[in-house]
Amino acid sequence: MSELDRLREEACACTRCALAPTRTQVVFGVGNPDAALLFVGEGPGREEDLAGEPFVGRSGRLLDQLMDQELGWDRQACYIANVVKCRPPGNRDPQPAEMEACRPYLDRQISIIAPHVVVSLGNVATRALLGIAEGIRNVRGKAYPFPASFPLADGWIVPTYHPAFALRAGGDAVAEMRADLIRAKRLLATTAV
Repeated sequence: MSELDRLREEACACTRCALAPTRTQVVFGVGNPDAALLFVGEGPGREEDLAGEPFVGRSGRLLDQLMDQELGWDRQACYIANVVKCRPPGNRDPQPAEMEACRPYLDRQISIIAPHVVVSLGNVATRALLGIAEGIRNVRGKAYPFPASFPLADGWIVPTYHPAFALRAGGDAVAEMRADLIRAKRLLATTAV
């Protein structure tokens, strides 16, 4: 059993926060465990909670489409995870205590996968990964070196919109997501081993 599989088993038995009793199942992550690119969202929604896989609904289809068109990748070439592994009731944002309880799982996922680039999807993921209070509109459009608090020393975080927001906001937001994925692709090319 791989280290990531052992971590998945540990996460599936987790009862550290108030989300555990309300979940259908833990949504741990999916994709290539040796990926150079990691996408991190905020938490599973209803469809993800039922399927046990992140980004399987409409927002997941948009993410898949943008990955294919801008990176030439599918979800098996990268890894996709969330800040919290259990669905917050009513699809609300995860609470600070819930994110704190789940953070060790995300940090260990990052350490095991060791991506060169992390794309943070939306406000919650971006704030959690960069350790900032600013919103996504103020920080997207740039790449940020992994902060000192990050489980890896070298690499980049590329903030972009959450696909669910882009679906609601329309063409301009989708175009900005495309630009952010191109930024991630360029960073991957410069850090390829």
